[in-house]
Amino acid sequence: LKIFSGRSNPVLASKIAKSAGKKLGKISIKTFSDGEIWVKYEENIRGCDVFLIQSTNGPSENILELALMADAAVRASASSVSLIIPYFGYGRQDRKDQPRVPITGRLIADLITTAGSDRVMMMDLHAGQVQGFFSATVDELTALPILASYFVEKKLDDWVVVSPDIGGTKRARDFANKLGAPLAIIEKRRIGNKDTVEALNIIGEVKDRSAILFDDEINTGGTMIAGSKILKDNGVKDVYVAATHGVFPNSSLSKIIRTDDIKEIVVTDSLPIENENSKLKILPISELLGEAIKRTNRGESVGALFL
Repeated sequence: LKIFSGRSNPVLASKIAKSAGKKLGKISIKTFSDGEIWVKYEENIRGCDVFLIQSTNGPSENILELALMADAAVRASASSVSLIIPYFGYGRQDRKDQPRVPITGRLIADLITTAGSDRVMMMDLHAGQVQGFFSATVDELTALPILASYFVEKKLDDWVVVSPDIGGTKRARDFANKLGAPLAIIEKRRIGNKDTVEALNIIGEVKDRSAILFDDEINTGGTMIAGSKILKDNGVKDVYVAATHGVFPNSSLSKIIRTDDIKEIVVTDSLPIENENSKLKILPISELLGEAIKRTNRGESVGALFL
């Protein structure tokens, strides 16, 4: 068993390796002056089960880097190559929703599996059907138990889990079941022919409760900010925002933190987050991924982790 990291999130990769009882393997990754990427394993991996940790979010070099790592491992006679992708970038582009656009999620899956991967592990995909894009075996891990345990420890008995849109209802319902809490949904409706104008409506009882706005990821935070406002307007006591992945491009995290309607933001460390704040809680996923690596190496069930 050997574990190597790309450059997308080396801090998380080091924690995962430690949890699996290993040190990160030695690998050289360079970007030449002309932009080309070069990869070389600095230790023997012949006959080894090799696990490569790398997310595929921007910059796009992360995707090519992962493909090169996989190809190099195959050419170095690794026994198996498994990709650990804490955050699968381009997962939202899972269908052709407009004319003349690609299905980028499928293209990325083809690229990194064609490079030589036998297995892919990912955390909380935006759309479950993305698993079918891969020709390799796919394990989708979830941070729901980690997030649920955090809120259970708050020992509040008035939780309501809120899906920020109808599309995320199943995910929010699963989370609500873990908390033993009711579910509510924020419904968005268009007014007339103006695409930019929306009316928000809440399906479910939220008044005088502590609400958890729950989604798979928080990007710019616009949906969460609008959702927290309507929840407050409908009598919610406190609004917590929770998701597996905190993407937070540009200055979006600061904007969310400054929102008075949101009491706390809870995410995992699947992506590196630089701006620490008392309003932001980051939960670790390294033990979960480390255990999944060990179970895969031993030929044991990964799904049993979530029973």
